[in-house]
Amino acid sequence: MTNATETSTAPAVPTKAGREAWADVAKGTCIILVVLWHVVVKDYLQIDWRVGIPVPGAWGLLGEQLLPLRMPLFFTISGIFAANAVNRSWRTSARPRIAGNLYLYAIWLLVHTALLALSPGFPTDRATSFGGLLAQLTITPSNLWYLYALALYFVVAKALRRVHPAVLLGVSGVLSAVAAAGLLDTPGNRGGVYQNLVFFLAGVHLRPYLTRWASTASGRRLVWTAAVYVAALAFMGLAAAEQWFGVWPVVSVTAVAFGITAAAIVAQRARAAGAMLATLGRQTLPVYVIHMPVLALLHRLLAGPVAELNGPGRELLVAGYPVLVTAAVLALSLAIHRGLLAVGAWWMFQLPPRTGRKRNREGEIMSRTERPTEVPAEAPAPETVQIRAVPDRARVQEAAWWLSGRVVRTPVLNSPAVDRLAGVRILMKAENLQTGGSYKMRGAMLAVGRLAAAGYTGVVAQSTGNHGVAVAL
Repeated sequence: MTNATETSTAPAVPTKAGREAWADVAKGTCIILVVLWHVVVKDYLQIDWRVGIPVPGAWGLLGEQLLPLRMPLFFTISGIFAANAVNRSWRTSARPRIAGNLYLYAIWLLVHTALLALSPGFPTDRATSFGGLLAQLTITPSNLWYLYALALYFVVAKALRRVHPAVLLGVSGVLSAVAAAGLLDTPGNRGGVYQNLVFFLAGVHLRPYLTRWASTASGRRLVWTAAVYVAALAFMGLAAAEQWFGVWPVVSVTAVAFGITAAAIVAQRARAAGAMLATLGRQTLPVYVIHMPVLALLHRLLAGPVAELNGPGRELLVAGYPVLVTAAVLALSLAIHRGLLAVGAWWMFQLPPRTGRKRNREGEIMSRTERPTEVPAEAPAPETVQIRAVPDRARVQEAAWWLSGRVVRTPVLNSPAVDRLAGVRILMKAENLQTGGSYKMRGAMLAVGRLAAAGYTGVVAQSTGNHGVAVAL
């Protein structure tokens, strides 16, 4: 693990292909592609554009060509982040990795069911009866199936961790091929669950090889992996081989090889784009769970007026509409996430802490014994930790949300005597009442919690005082 470096000029993305950088870039790219796909098939292609150019069909075709890339790459990265946690005890890993994801799946399934009922014409999976809702909660996952699959995959990976990786990958690869060939009953999104287990297990068991692949990425490799991916897509399309046994997993493997290479190159060389994608990659959970109701609302508001447009503006809009709406959905999803955190709805994005915690003299919840629970949405493995001199507002809010209930909420005090001496009102934040006796508990709890969430089981702190005490606690 690379040592953390404190600097005021640290780049947003490491100049080397650090595992954290490229993995976050890959996740950021995947969530953009997921939202874009939903915009195209659930909004854009539902509009009667009445244009003489085949642009809508081209957008649909592009989305289909990225299907082997989006979720396989997403689950490969998720497996990489879960690799260390798989080897931890059930007691320490089950709550964040299994219960946490199932809790989020259930909460947001209920939210989606309620909100999407307001847009009955919007083409997406929704439960219309109690039986349907029960099925989505158990055996037929909804459009939130990624969270459902993460919990299931982790159980499989951990329960079978002593089985030889070649056997696990072989069996799960066959399952993927069988599902892709249509040989299994796959209602709802069950097919996606069957098809992507092999990629999660690949991330868990092949993590050293995948990270080495990323760290040695080059422009030449980018070109030939892209060429192989395009050739595989062309063969599958021309031969109508989408449901040939084994074709889909093989094409997806070429897509993942290309995706990891491209993410590493972006992290290395395109610093501005890499920083943007990495930031988004650390916020995939709120985008994933919020974007569908947002898209349904935008479709309801925009589809009618857009279909009635005439003139040259219509031709311009038909070409750029998916990009514009995707950007709007991403921005609105992140804004709603910040708003929910601001009003204290953090429980919508994290499994609430266990009960029975101690309380301080002011009634604030504090914990001295419980391990920090996991940051949701597959927190990035912190092989390279970037400490910025001036963190942005989103990072401050994220840290405050995560620390809520884990540290003492200390009071702000005022002394009239000090005010008179200073000639102004002085406010003092009483961090001496913090667990460990100093404010450093906050930074230590956040840093060590993120390491624990990524699967690390130990940490060494070099300190002669408050920071060492905070890390130890």
